[in-house]
Amino acid sequence: MARQLSESAVLLTGGTAGIGLACAEALAAAGVPRLLLAGRSEARGAAAVEAVRRAAPAAEVRFVAADVATPEGATRAAEACAGAYGRIDALVSTAGGDALPRLLHEQPIESLPETLRTITSGVLLPARAVLPVMMDQGGGSIVCTASDAAKVATPGEVTIGAAMAAIVMFCRGLANEAKRSGIRVNVMTPSIVRGTPLYDQLMADPFAGRLFAKAETMARLGVAEAADLAQLAVFLCGPGSAKLTGQAISVNGGISAA
Repeated sequence: MARQLSESAVLLTGGTAGIGLACAEALAAAGVPRLLLAGRSEARGAAAVEAVRRAAPAAEVRFVAADVATPEGATRAAEACAGAYGRIDALVSTAGGDALPRLLHEQPIESLPETLRTITSGVLLPARAVLPVMMDQGGGSIVCTASDAAKVATPGEVTIGAAMAAIVMFCRGLANEAKRSGIRVNVMTPSIVRGTPLYDQLMADPFAGRLFAKAETMARLGVAEAADLAQLAVFLCGPGSAKLTGQAISVNGGISAA
């Protein structure tokens, strides 16, 4: 059985800004008493911890400096959470890369392997790192973040889409394996997310700005914000999603439904 949020310890990678920080604040506000944020910057980490504490003053919130796009950093983050709280009931993995859309023929061929690695490693390695802890404790929830580029072929997102599709298939495959240990694995796939650092980068870029400005006109239910992803993460971490695994869930205001 999935643990109640009020009994849980949650690890958030990429938890110092954007979607990751919004997820941390929402989980704390929903009653999660123990959270550990992982990121590369001590300064951003300290600011994020304070922001989460403001959302839920009673929560115990810690930060670990770790580059989770490396095996060593992902392992350090998982060990820090398990060491501090004795368990990891949920992982929210949002530390993907921030590659800007480009037509493939305009991308240097030498850049492709690094782009694929940057986007995928920060999301996938933490999922592998928490597995031994979750298996030993008899369950948990892994929530990864990709994008709808995994599902919808879009000019300028050939490489990005390939990397996002890798994250989605990783989660589906892991869901099949991990269900035997009571672990569920799902992935959130937004399109454009307003109010995040990546949104500002995309809209300031001439090519990406045109691409996503058009996408915004298709979001008839409203352009997604980080808080929208955060509410989904709260659901996926909690007992309400105990029977849900292997799903790639779009949050895009209807862009891909248009």
